[in-house]
Amino acid sequence: MSKLLNLNLYANMFIYNITTNIEEAYHTEWLQWMKQVHIPEVLSTGKFLSAKFTKVLVEEDMGGETYSIQYSVKDKATLERYYNEDAPRLIAQIEKKFAGKLVSFKTELEVVDEYFVQRATATHLLFTYGTLQEQDIQLGVFSRALTGFEDELAQYVVSEKKVAGLYPTLQHTGNVKDNIKGQVYTLTHQELQKADEYEGEAYKRIQIELGSGRNAWVYISK
Repeated sequence: MSKLLNLNLYANMFIYNITTNIEEAYHTEWLQWMKQVHIPEVLSTGKFLSAKFTKVLVEEDMGGETYSIQYSVKDKATLERYYNEDAPRLIAQIEKKFAGKLVSFKTELEVVDEYFVQRATATHLLFTYGTLQEQDIQLGVFSRALTGFEDELAQYVVSEKKVAGLYPTLQHTGNVKDNIKGQVYTLTHQELQKADEYEGEAYKRIQIELGSGRNAWVYISK
């Protein structure tokens, strides 16, 4: 059983699409370089929320291999900043390494709306109290914005000690007067694994009972 979920959170978001046809003889080298060097460098500019690297499937023989990379960006102004501040340097790197071996063109797409299928396989509840509540982070980790509900966790406080001096964690007090309000999201098993990767080795995931009586996962420092 699935339900179609319409989210208008994507209004004004843009997609910067680059389509490239690379000669067969240089295809493997280019593919590896794009994955390991170029795409990470584009994302490191801080302008984009995520990137999707796809292969274009065509029936006719066009020669070479064709790929499309779609970078999502929150607005046109940020994309213009990328054009002015970063694109000339990054494009020059491609031209220097693969001059005459590929043909590329760009397309700008404005996201009008976006729809997701909310499947019954999304069965894991995750209680959040930090950065996973931010839409930009959700798009980067899960490739979608999450729809949650408010709940609270009793006998916990946000610890004064932060992970690596920067990131929040929880401290169990045992005091019934202490509680933390947060957002609860429903994730698939695969999305929960992505959350594990995002939180990293400094955190562990434990199960807790929320004020509503629901059981959920939460991340605390090890």
